[in-house]
Amino acid sequence: MTDTRIRLLREEDWDEVVALEERAYAASGLSEGREALRSRHRASPSTCFVLEHAGGFGGYLLALPYPLFRCPDLSLAEEGAVQESNLGSNLHAHDLVIAERARSRGLALRMLRHLEEIGRVARYRTLSLVAVRGSQVLWTPLGYRARPEIGLPASYGAEAVYMAKALEPAVTDPTLGLSPGAEVG
Repeated sequence: MTDTRIRLLREEDWDEVVALEERAYAASGLSEGREALRSRHRASPSTCFVLEHAGGFGGYLLALPYPLFRCPDLSLAEEGAVQESNLGSNLHAHDLVIAERARSRGLALRMLRHLEEIGRVARYRTLSLVAVRGSQVLWTPLGYRARPEIGLPASYGAEAVYMAKALEPAVTDPTLGLSPGAEVG
């Protein structure tokens, strides 16, 4: 996949991000709008990415540090940069959308793996997300555990499920081996 690249989201990407987000979520009432999306990026620009695929915009991933078992409200913008107290604990994969023309090529998984590696290097202990529209069946085989007891903002709808997984630390010295990840369940 030499024609595919993941890079940090830039200012000139916003029109395509917003258009893709609206196509993905408007019909189900889950679209956040430009200002809320931009606020997620402002909160943590180093964990928000764009997928370039076959010479064009292929998708995006917005993630930000967030306390474990909590998530952004879709109806509210973030109030600023992520607080230092949230760094290093949990990285929340807030939104991952692949453009229609690039789907069914494993690119969502590639972006998620990229985020997991970023999280490991930054020493996050867990990665979380909110599964919407029945998508928990896609996340479970990737190691995410559903946490239906976690209350979610009403903006996600009645069928949304909070999910989390432990991130094994990045191994920089092969003699160290793997240490156990954080408990998420």
